[in-house]
Amino acid sequence: MNYFVDKNSIVREIWGKSDTILLIFAGASAEFALNKAVDWLYFTGKLPKDPLGRLFSTVAYARGIVFSEKETAFKTIKHINAIHRSVEKKRGKPIPNWAYKDVLFMLIDYSIRSFEILERPLKTHEKEDVFHVFLEVGQQMEIKDLPKTYEGFKAMRLLHLNQNLYHGSFTKDLLKQYRKHLGLLRYRLLLESQILITPKPVRELLHLKSFSILKPLIPLYKISRTINLDTFLKAIILPLEYKTQIRALNHTN
Repeated sequence: MNYFVDKNSIVREIWGKSDTILLIFAGASAEFALNKAVDWLYFTGKLPKDPLGRLFSTVAYARGIVFSEKETAFKTIKHINAIHRSVEKKRGKPIPNWAYKDVLFMLIDYSIRSFEILERPLKTHEKEDVFHVFLEVGQQMEIKDLPKTYEGFKAMRLLHLNQNLYHGSFTKDLLKQYRKHLGLLRYRLLLESQILITPKPVRELLHLKSFSILKPLIPLYKISRTINLDTFLKAIILPLEYKTQIRALNHTN
């Protein structure tokens, strides 16, 4: 079969584990709240009404690309494009190209960061593999002016972090929604996870500490996976109604 992502790609390993995926979206949830284009997510109203549901919906699309044959992956991307075009038509203006790039850059950066936090340091060719997989996603989405190399991505990513983030009224409201839907304890865990994975500009704008209390617990968490205790821990982190979705995040082939 002709898969969109090669069966030996590190991307399949990263996106085949529920813990790495959850950490990716812990980082993305922080950065989404700060992005200057977050008003687009408020235009549809879906994100503030159900931020966790939106998370699992986004995961489903991403995994539908990563683990599919090329033809199916292209159809998924085409469907995503159609959804965006519909929203643009309703609002009467296009989503900025830089906003599309920001989301793509999050997927690349947090995929790498998440795996390195929970598993091991990635080799240069593995990081480049992650970059090239999502570069093809970006090209299929017709995103303009994408970097051509991993080194070029790192430079552009830093530039976007410094230019496109802002702590405004949407940020404050979205953080309230996270807290409302997660509850105080789970929200605290989300913040600690964000400290672990987000780059410095994000932490500074959200006034997050530089050290997460979760960091010294990671070795213990790795041990918990060997005795299958990690499923129980994930059930604590996310509400009960998402138990099935959490279990479904693990992909074995």
